[in-house]
Amino acid sequence: MNEINLYVEDSGERLDRYLADEIPELSRSRIQSLIEQGCVQVNRQPCASKKIAVQAGDYIVINIPDAEPLELQPENIPLDILYEDEHLIIINKPAGLVVHPAPGHPNGTLVNAVLAHCPNLPGIGGIQRPGIVHRLDKDTTGAIAIAKTEQAHQHLQAQLKAKTARREYLGIVYGVPKTESGTIDLPIGRHPVDRKKMAIIPVEKGGRVAVTHWQVKERLGNYTLILFQLETGRTHQIRVHSAQDNHPIVGDPLYSSARSLGVNLSGQALHAWRLRLQHPLTEEWVEAIAPLPEEFLKLLEVLRRRNS
Repeated sequence: MNEINLYVEDSGERLDRYLADEIPELSRSRIQSLIEQGCVQVNRQPCASKKIAVQAGDYIVINIPDAEPLELQPENIPLDILYEDEHLIIINKPAGLVVHPAPGHPNGTLVNAVLAHCPNLPGIGGIQRPGIVHRLDKDTTGAIAIAKTEQAHQHLQAQLKAKTARREYLGIVYGVPKTESGTIDLPIGRHPVDRKKMAIIPVEKGGRVAVTHWQVKERLGNYTLILFQLETGRTHQIRVHSAQDNHPIVGDPLYSSARSLGVNLSGQALHAWRLRLQHPLTEEWVEAIAPLPEEFLKLLEVLRRRNS
């Protein structure tokens, strides 16, 4: 149990907002949860309302329970680390590695690997777990950031929400776009029939805003190497948008038909190539570039040779 003591100097601000400003390492939702759990006292009396206004001279005590133990076990899975310090870690995820446990994948995930690499990872959101900031599909390779502290987790998520973090992907698609660049702005939601897939779903029917910018990097006969930049981060976003644009990602088992190219791909030819974000403590820019995996490079070589 960790105890924080505060003396209020100015009056009028709502309790949860005041605490969020005074304790930046805790998110506002986490503070609200602590209030609801009876972990906050004002003038030595338990306070269950987040809306009360604090007064000058108030004495506030916050008791932060120890993080709930995580049932997952650390696993010694090798990690390709692109950047690491005491606040965050950026990993080059290989194909086939699931980011977090889910039905059908109870272990052997990136989360298990990070727990082994960072045995003293603190509680984030009240649970002792790695701070997954964003996700990559199982067979999408490349850079993924994980926060090591709650403050870093909150800061990095805010960057994604404000669209200041930059996430760039390289993908090989079927076909040849008619223009050199463009933007796909179509909402995405769960497929109404196939629950494994996502689809273009109107916002009024539950779809969420999804925006993908793209730019042609290299034309390869009837295939194209494209640089994608995410403005939002919906599940399968690039894969769904590319398929909707009639240029599905090569090797995508859900959104494109299988066609042999002479390269045995583990999954879709989509790679999170560059991740650029502000450091959660110093606010200096951190940029991590994940080298293209061997399968991707081999596919490029085959397509270039065919097109020469």
